[in-house]
Amino acid sequence: MKKNTLNYRVFKYNFFLALAVMLFAVAASYFVMANVVENEIGERALSVAKMTAKHPEVIERMKEGRTTKELQQLALEIQRQAGAEYVVIGDEHSIRYAHPVPGRIGEKMVGDDNTKALIEGKSYISIAEGTLGEAVRGKSPIFDEHGTIIGIVSVGFLRKEILTTNIVYAKSLVVVLLITVILSVLLATYLSNKIKEQLLNYEPEEIAEILTERNAMVESIREGIIVVNTAGTITLSNHAANKILNRRETVVGENIQAVIPHTRLMEVMEHGEKQFDRVMNINNAKTLVNRVPIIKEGRYIGAVASFRLFEEIDLIADELSQVNQYIESLRAQTHEYNNFLYTISGLVQLQAYDEAIELIHHERIGNHALINFMNQHIKDPYLSGIMIGYYNRAKELKVKLLLDESSYCGRLESPIEKHLLISILGNLVTNAFEAVEQLEERQRVVRIYIFEHEKEIVFEIEDSGKGIQPEQMDVIFELKQSTKDQKTRGYGLHIVKENVTLLNGSIAIEKGDLGGALFIISIPKEG
Repeated sequence: MKKNTLNYRVFKYNFFLALAVMLFAVAASYFVMANVVENEIGERALSVAKMTAKHPEVIERMKEGRTTKELQQLALEIQRQAGAEYVVIGDEHSIRYAHPVPGRIGEKMVGDDNTKALIEGKSYISIAEGTLGEAVRGKSPIFDEHGTIIGIVSVGFLRKEILTTNIVYAKSLVVVLLITVILSVLLATYLSNKIKEQLLNYEPEEIAEILTERNAMVESIREGIIVVNTAGTITLSNHAANKILNRRETVVGENIQAVIPHTRLMEVMEHGEKQFDRVMNINNAKTLVNRVPIIKEGRYIGAVASFRLFEEIDLIADELSQVNQYIESLRAQTHEYNNFLYTISGLVQLQAYDEAIELIHHERIGNHALINFMNQHIKDPYLSGIMIGYYNRAKELKVKLLLDESSYCGRLESPIEKHLLISILGNLVTNAFEAVEQLEERQRVVRIYIFEHEKEIVFEIEDSGKGIQPEQMDVIFELKQSTKDQKTRGYGLHIVKENVTLLNGSIAIEKGDLGGALFIISIPKEG
């Protein structure tokens, strides 16, 4: 049996507990038994003494004031039958008339415990030291036919013999208790195995570690988690769930019907049907809910629900839409080149070779200028890639995209998270394109400025749109705050604000020289 396992510890604790109980029980039982045995022997000695004091032969010899062989034989026979150590008969002066040792007949009885019998006429039990050792004695006075005290009978049992008897009894008691201890240890071992089986063979430390990990994992999940038992009582609730329920204190211990009146968790337990991606209003907020029953040994013992606000799901969807925008930029570039190739193909077929050469030359100069600008000014491949993509997207949207000639940015290294930078830049440029899409083609202008300082990177995105009204400045970065449709828009600037905060940066809004909004982003290079 390995140390520190549950079985070993239960065995060890139960063994020592049983051993301590056994020792205590033996000691207590011994003292109780010794006291009972001594009392019983004392009562036996007293009974024998009383019987002997009433014997006619004894009374007759005490009246005569002499001893005889018959009296001595009578005393020895009574001693043998009673199993006593001695039966002593004396007169009213405590002079022995019968004694197990014949040589002591005629001597005075010892122990100084004859007073109550010879003077008060009482029968009693005493413990005193005699010539044969300490003994438990039964004392009884001898009366004549007139009620006069004429002698005394003393029947004794040596205490050392009583101790020997107690030890014999104690041995039997120890055997019984030892068998009890063994049986209790075996029972404890069996119970510990059953307990460990119920604990799925985990040790207590492993269970504590699993619970700690589970609690940390549940609290780290951004979805709300609630677990209920068959009575509908909430047994687990994480921080995200409490936040959605707008509860400062935990809801553990409360009934699920009281916390979420229209919940269907109890139905899940009743029918065992899993429910995924169900729409539900919780605390006046639209959520997406999953419900799963908890099954143990083929029966339902509870249910778990996970739910998340639609707003958070929309944020994730909007993040994914940024990826689609990057793909769209590449598609736009491919589309532009296809159009370019189709045009050249048509000119060649029309044998308009000069026009084809001029178009190629013009496109080459434009692309060469863009690539050359990127190579000299924007050396980070991530930033230059998205800039080229949005340059082609602008051409497709008939938007004039101005890349500020004073821009400069080297290759960015860690700890800056580039995907956050790309998300910030992508959202702002997309918003700028949308801000000018309703203008006439010649008025559609967007300017981008990127500059890398010693300790920070600065982005400026400016458009020629209508700009942002003063009353919108305080709420423009809040979720679902948009100058367009607030039901389907209002995520881009919220994501920009969150990403800037994650990068420990700052954001400012001004009225630009082009007439529209000017966003200035500052990101520290040290993160």
